[in-house]
Amino acid sequence: MTDIETLLPQRYPFLFVDKIISADMDEIIGTKTYETSFLYLQEHGEHQKIVPSTILIESIVQCGGAGINKIGLCRKSLWGLASIENVRILGFVQPNTMVKMIVKNCKVSNKILKQTGTAYCKGKAVLEATWMCLTL
Repeated sequence: MTDIETLLPQRYPFLFVDKIISADMDEIIGTKTYETSFLYLQEHGEHQKIVPSTILIESIVQCGGAGINKIGLCRKSLWGLASIENVRILGFVQPNTMVKMIVKNCKVSNKILKQTGTAYCKGKAVLEATWMCLTL
């Protein structure tokens, strides 16, 4: 977590990336495992808990931001999420399962960051989204 904390302003309990595996100009790959003690698990069905889709969206956005900061693609700025588009929820994530996030950079400047990404759980896509961030 400490390495991620140098890349993002978010802190517990709102930090939703564990590790950046790789990052370059085109692609960022990161992971997150939501433990059974995760505060924001949601009841789904009978006695089953899942990670809410809104948390998965925030996780993938944070992964993209951490990767951008890791490679120094933009000057270190405070970014704000400006829009989310084309979200597709394709599955669920249960506790104690690692989520792999793959983020592609669409547009990167000192003022605008547009990315698209997919979250995978057990090798299957569970969420896809495109978003834009602006410097604050």
